This record gives sequence, C-alpha cells and structure tokens, in this order.
Amino acid sequence: MKRLILAMGLMFTAAIAQASTDIQEVESPGGFKAWLVEEPSIPFVALELRFKGGASLDAAGKRGAANLMVALLEEGAADMDAHAFAQAGESIAAQFSYDIGDDAVRISAKFLTETRDEAVDLLKQSLLAPRFDQDAIDRVRRQVIAGIQSDIKDPDSIANVSWDKMVFGDHPYGSDYNGTEDSVAALTRDDLMAAHQSILTRDRVYVAAAGDISADELGALMDTLLSDLPATGAPQPADVDVQTKAGVTVIPFDTPQSVAIFGHKGMKRHDPDFFTAYVLNVILGGGGFEARLMQEVREKRGLTYGVYSYLVPKEHAELYLGRVASANDRIAEAVSVISDEWAKMAANGVTEEELARAKTYLTGSYPLRFDGNGPIARILVGMQMEGLTPDYITTRNDQIEAVTLDDVKRVAAELLHPDALHFVVVGQPEGL
Repeated sequence: MKRLILAMGLMFTAAIAQASTDIQEVESPGGFKAWLVEEPSIPFVALELRFKGGASLDAAGKRGAANLMVALLEEGAADMDAHAFAQAGESIAAQFSYDIGDDAVRISAKFLTETRDEAVDLLKQSLLAPRFDQDAIDRVRRQVIAGIQSDIKDPDSIANVSWDKMVFGDHPYGSDYNGTEDSVAALTRDDLMAAHQSILTRDRVYVAAAGDISADELGALMDTLLSDLPATGAPQPADVDVQTKAGVTVIPFDTPQSVAIFGHKGMKRHDPDFFTAYVLNVILGGGGFEARLMQEVREKRGLTYGVYSYLVPKEHAELYLGRVASANDRIAEAVSVISDEWAKMAANGVTEEELARAKTYLTGSYPLRFDGNGPIARILVGMQMEGLTPDYITTRNDQIEAVTLDDVKRVAAELLHPDALHFVVVGQPEGL
C-alpha cells in the first residue's frame, strides 16, 4: 500500500499555470480556511497543516518542551499506545509526519480516498488526545538528549548555536529549540500537556490540500479535524532588530577544518524589493557553481568544497546568512575573499550576464517544485503563511523577469553591509 501511495503521488505532476488556475480558496462551515488543488483522477490526498509559533512559544524555563511534545504526537493517542497507533496507520496506508521549527509546527498527512474518514479520525486523535505515556516520554527524551549530545560535538551545530546566541540573546531564537540536556531532562508530562494546549490552537492554523477531495469535503474535514482544538494559543515573542558589526568571533574546537557562519540583518519577506534581493542572492551565493562566492572561493582558489548564502526572513527577525568550511590554515583567506566579494557587490552591483543567468535559473526551476500532491500542498500552505495570494504562482516568474540591473545595484547597496558582516568561526583557524 505504501508503494501504491508513492506511485500515485509521483503520477500527479502539475504545471504552474494549471496549479494556479485550480487553486480554490475554501472556507468551512465552522470558519476554517484552506487552499485546495483538486485532482480527482487519482484516489489520493495530501493534507498540510501549519500552526504558527512553533518552538518560539516555549514557556520560560521550558526550552525544548515544544520539540518534545511534537515528537510525541505519533507515540500514541486516545486508547492506542505507540505501537497500536502505528499499526492503525499502516492498516489504512495512511502516512503522518510531525515536525517543528522556530516559527511553526508542520504536520503532513497522506491517505487514500477510500480510507479518508479513518485517516482523518486517526490524525484528529493524535492532535486532540496524545497520550504522553511516561514510557514514550522517557524513550523519546533519550533520543532528543542523544541528539543534543551529538550536536555539542558537531562544528556546524556549534556555529549555528553560537551565531544565534550572539545575535538574539535571550529571545527564543537565541537558543536551540531542542533544548539543553538539563532543560529536556527536567521536562514533565504536565509541561508537555501545557505546550500542547498553547501551540496547537485554532487561531493560528493554516491548511492546504491537494488531490482527490472537493471543496465541500475539505470544509467538512477541517471542521471535523480542528473544531475541538483550543481557541487561542500562547502570545508570540517580540520582534528583533538584528544588529551586528564586522568582525570575527572564534569558537575554539579541535577539528582540522573550520566552519564559519557569516551574515548580518536581512530583508522582510514583504519588502517591495524582496524579489530583487532574491535574484541578487542567487548571483552572490545562492546559485550553485555559477555564484560569485563559489567561483572566487572554490573554483579560483580551492579554499572549500562549498560556500553559499541565503536570505532568512523569519517571523520575528530577518537575516542574510552564509556558510563556508575550510582547512584551519586556509579559513582566514576564505573569510577575506568572502568579505571582498560582499563589498564589491555592494559597491558595483552585478553584470547583465549574471542577471540574465540568474533569471533563467529561477524561472526555469520553479515549475519543478510542483511535482506531486505533497509538494503542491506544502507550497500552498507556505504561501498562506507568508500572506501571499493564489495568483502568486503565475505572477512570481513575471516579478523575477521584471528585476532590472539598476534594481539590483540599488538593492545591493541597501542590503549588503560590509561594515556589519560578522563571521562566527568554529575550529582552530590560523590567522583569525
């Protein structure tokens, strides 16, 4: 049955225009809203739920509670323990996944049309009546703590945590949402129940579906699935105005290769210049081997296997970040080259050839994202959370094409701040 689901998911490939035309905005009798791409030819549905807030809603002194709570949603519900819950899903070929990030809880479901009611009932029980059995808590807690212990020895994780702590301090973004060994060890069943009630709530849920389900059926499904959730959740944390200064922070760590996270303040997703910044980043560090950073740091100098940059418009802060790893005796040169390229683009913008190549890459790769029910549903729910409209799918490439050379030059001067470009380097770097 799992192979059948996979085969059916791969069969449903949607072109951009078709997906846009077919997006239905659905409102249930109970007031829940969703976006739907209906495709009745294949008896299979992908459903995506998002709860805004995620791990940033951890209560004070309870870091890691949201993460542990979400990890336990599939470890038994109602009168089913973890084994019985897994068997119930297997018996109807339903697949559920539960995940969390700083800003959202992500829940995905895939099920056959003929067993839709049973699948929705099973999913509902996991959302409304997770058991939080003590043996499951202890088992999953050990897994989380093992991951934390592993991260403590991983240069990439150390760099990420150190950067976040430097930039965000005591804000929830300033610490790993997995928690610490001590904070996770101290969590009780009551802490998990409190996190459940404050995060999975009706006032912050977003829904999208793709596949063999009508608008009326989706409306009824949402009322069945979500109506009994708590009405309101914990308050959102404050916004952060990111402030950095140019320089290097070294975190000593015994490893032959240093890892560096670098960046500064970024751009909000709804900034009118975001598309220009997006194109700019492809040229600077987000476009693979054609990007400037890859050309200068790897291809010309052989300082790294990979270097890249990326925009991070989080819910309560915006960053422009990058990552590079290099041998301890070469990382200083890599830092210098990256800083130089950052300054060059800020001062001079990009070339016509670079701009044309970036546009071709971005517009050509976009349709490839719509390659099945699951990806389509994920895209739709993400668009909702970002406050976009359904016509974004057809206008997105037009907005990319509309970016001019002058636009990129202006935004480069506004977005790139060499005087704020800070590097957090983990390793034993020579010359830093």
